[in-house]
Amino acid sequence: QLRLVESGGDLVQPGGSLRLSCEVSGRPLDTYHIGWFRRAPGKEREGISCINRGVIDDHIDSVKGRFAVSRNNADNIAWLRMDSLKPEDTAVYYCAARKTDYSTYYCSLDERDYDSWGQGTQVTVSS
Repeated sequence: QLRLVESGGDLVQPGGSLRLSCEVSGRPLDTYHIGWFRRAPGKEREGISCINRGVIDDHIDSVKGRFAVSRNNADNIAWLRMDSLKPEDTAVYYCAARKTDYSTYYCSLDERDYDSWGQGTQVTVSS
């Protein structure tokens, strides 16, 4: 059973930065893609960033150039670095894992592709 635990959410001023962590246990991380999702108040959950088994990532347009995703397979942890935060980034942020084989090269921003989820961490961007 794969377990994911997010941390790092906080209250931050507009223009500030945060780094969210996703600690994974139960299975080696190196056979999973990692996705980052968020649910803003009154909105559906959306996929924002993801990373494949290595370093190939993807982001939605609204966070490109501001968010970066990385991972350390040896330590079973992934991160979402968020810079230039805006009030509209306020949401509960989730990490998720997708079991893959080598034929699945690119990561997905579709939540239906992910098997395991964390409990979420709150990010609030406000002055």
